[in-house]
Order: sequence, then structure tokens, then C-alpha cells
Amino acid sequence: MGDVALSFDNGPDPAVTPIVLDVLARRGVKASFFVLGKNLASPERLKLTERAAAEGHRIGNHSYTHRIPLGDDPKTDAVDSEIAKSEQLIGALAETPKLFRPFGGGGKIGPHLLSRAALDHLVANRYTCVLWNCVPEDWIDQDAWVDRALRDASTRPHTLVVMHDILPRAMSHLDRFISALAGAGHRITLEYPAECIPIERGEIVRDISGFVSSPSAAGD
Repeated sequence: MGDVALSFDNGPDPAVTPIVLDVLARRGVKASFFVLGKNLASPERLKLTERAAAEGHRIGNHSYTHRIPLGDDPKTDAVDSEIAKSEQLIGALAETPKLFRPFGGGGKIGPHLLSRAALDHLVANRYTCVLWNCVPEDWIDQDAWVDRALRDASTRPHTLVVMHDILPRAMSHLDRFISALAGAGHRITLEYPAECIPIERGEIVRDISGFVSSPSAAGD
């Protein structure tokens, strides 16, 4: 038994996100949606994000293109084109503090997540950086991810699950997953595990060296 926070990446998707929102509403569950800026250029997708925010879900920035992890991105304007551009589209829907989840590339944790410029931007603009400790790979096996997530949740007191509201088959199991969490005695919460928050409101609150491509970023 423990706390479990639900998060959805890479949306919104017109075919899948409404189904996810309907399940969450029916279950009385709040979650976090880390959206791609490129999706919000579509009025239809922007309205889905507005709906999610209106229903009490957290809206976070997951980059603009989701093309390459920021720590591996050689472009000198990557921070502006990936973080700032996306945040501009999120606009008033953003959380306070603003939330940013870096692109991990298959859920991997490592120094590829952030560049030194990205770190400086998150600190200067008082972001909270949200990582994860459970990636059940719903994009690889869209049926078995529920069992993997449940096993993960049983091993720790506070779990932050990454799902993707762009996968119709995977999200058809969301209601079953929420029911199974409740049946196992877990409490679904909007709060994130401390271990998943290296930056909070612009303050570096844990060792960041393992998440930033510049080796000098750890202690200064």
C-alpha cells in the first residue's frame, strides 16, 4: 500500500485524451498531463488541455517537439524552441509553479535529460522539474503495462507512473488500473515523490549531476 501519482505524457490526442479524462472524472481521480507544445498549435487539442485544467488536473510542459533529449540536443536555441515555446502555448493553463518534465527517450534517467542551459532556464524561471520512478512501457505492450505498474507500486511508498494519452489500446485499461490500485489499498494523489523532484520552484533540492549533461552542473 502506498501513494500513487498518475501522469500522462505526449498528448493531448483528440481520440484518446477525452477517454482518459472521462475515466478520471468517473473515478474522481486527478492526474498530471505533460503536454507537447506542438500539439497545442491545434485548437482542438488546446481545448482538450483546457478541459483537463478545468477538471482539476495539472498541466505541465513536456517540450515542444519531443524530438531529442535536451542534454543531447546540439541546437543553441534548444531551450527557447523546446521549453519556452511550449510554455507560451500552455499560457494561463500552466501550474503555479510551472511544471517541466524532460524527454527521457524510453523512460531512461540520465545526464541526457537536461543541458546546462536548460537547467539554468528552469532555475531562473522558477520551474518545478518532474521526473518519474515508474515507466510501465505502455507503448511497448499496450495490454501488460497494468501488471507492471502494479508491481512497481507495490515496491515503494510513493510511485509516479508515466502513461501516454496517445495510445488507445493502452488507455482502454486505465479504468482497470485505477480499480486495481484501489483494490490493493493504494491512495491516488496529485503529489509527487520527493525523489522525482530535483528542482522545486526554481531551487535545486537534490543532487542534479545525474540529470544534466554538463559535469559542472552538480554543485554550483
